[in-house]
Amino acid sequence: MTQSDSRISRDDLEEKFHALQSDLQGKLGAKKDSLLAIGSAIGVVVVVVSYLFGKRRGKRKGGRVEIRRF
Repeated sequence: MTQSDSRISRDDLEEKFHALQSDLQGKLGAKKDSLLAIGSAIGVVVVVVSYLFGKRRGKRKGGRVEIRRF
């Protein structure tokens, strides 16, 4: 595009959008592996903490068993 040609053509827009899309996909691809690893680690921590709290609660409430005869 030159100074004398002030109109924006469809090809100019397509070129800019393609460049923007390529740039964003490149950045996302680089961060995808690290985000996946962080998400997996958070998931494992949540499962372990839930298990430990459930185990602790089971010890406090699980020891009482009543037997009734009718």
